[in-house]
Amino acid sequence: MPQIIEWIGASAEDIVWRYPKEEITWGAQLIVHEYEAAIFFRDGKAYDVLGPGRHTLTTMNLPLLTGVLSRLAGFETTPFKATVIFVSTKQFKGLFGASGQTAELAPLKFYGSFWFKINDPKTFVMEVVGGQSAYTTEAVNNFLRGFMNERLITQLAKYDLATVFTKLEEVSFKVKAAIDEEFKRVGIDLIDLKFEGMDTTPEYRDRLFWIKQTGGAATQVLAMDTTKSVAESLSKSPGAAAGAGIVLIPQLMQQAAATPMVICPSCRAQVPSTSKFCSNCGSPIQAPPPPPQPPTPSQPGAISCPKCGTQNPVTARFCMNCGSPLQATINCPQCGSQIPAGAKFCMNCGTKLQ
Repeated sequence: MPQIIEWIGASAEDIVWRYPKEEITWGAQLIVHEYEAAIFFRDGKAYDVLGPGRHTLTTMNLPLLTGVLSRLAGFETTPFKATVIFVSTKQFKGLFGASGQTAELAPLKFYGSFWFKINDPKTFVMEVVGGQSAYTTEAVNNFLRGFMNERLITQLAKYDLATVFTKLEEVSFKVKAAIDEEFKRVGIDLIDLKFEGMDTTPEYRDRLFWIKQTGGAATQVLAMDTTKSVAESLSKSPGAAAGAGIVLIPQLMQQAAATPMVICPSCRAQVPSTSKFCSNCGSPIQAPPPPPQPPTPSQPGAISCPKCGTQNPVTARFCMNCGSPLQATINCPQCGSQIPAGAKFCMNCGTKLQ
């Protein structure tokens, strides 16, 4: 009776199964069910892959393994050693969950589910089953969970906390696309990925709330943190009245609100005018031009340069800033107005001058 090699009793959750005997006889019957693949594995390398159907093992349907065995004398008549690994090609669900950090080093906890299927059984057996000695479904699931967690930690570290929480759907799409490429390298298609829980520490959760309320104005967020710290200190002070914090907090809030704001040209978020880059999208912010300075009032006993406005001593004949010639003046003896030297009458009161 020929040897029968078959995966019997596979459940819907089983991903991989190893045939317990490594001694295979030529002419053995290999039975592969639908949504399965059988891979011959020997000396740490995957060789021939057989799909669904009933196969009689001969040198014809095991060409790669035959090439290795041909170096052995009489191999066609004697049993050979190889490991037969069955792989299910159905869709499976996996779980992930880990702790990482965002781009600004904020703590981040997450968990969820992912769906996958094995699209390249040979590569999968080489990289995961044989490469990681994961010969059982439990071992495969443990490997994939760790594989997924490591990639998620790396990808989420590229985003800031506000983006992760407010644009989770967009982040999930980009993260899945990046991780899918790495799954394909081990013979797996990542079908979908879903975050079911996301959280950070209470401190950063409060900051996230203020960032959302202020439209990404980092300066105001820091002012809020200062306000909270002052209020907390007042509440712990044994001699402080309960109303002191109520008076002080609005003052701090008013100081924060006094910071002039500008509109980001890229995302239209409000940011402090002192910012060089937008705290919401990172675009450069062009500082507003400084307000025009009022002219410097003339000082008693000084002469204003008619060209640059610099105040010069009354005895100066040329401007000490630009070198322009200065026009000497005298004071009207009646009203005290400054009048150009040589004038015969005061231009303010009409007094005759000598």
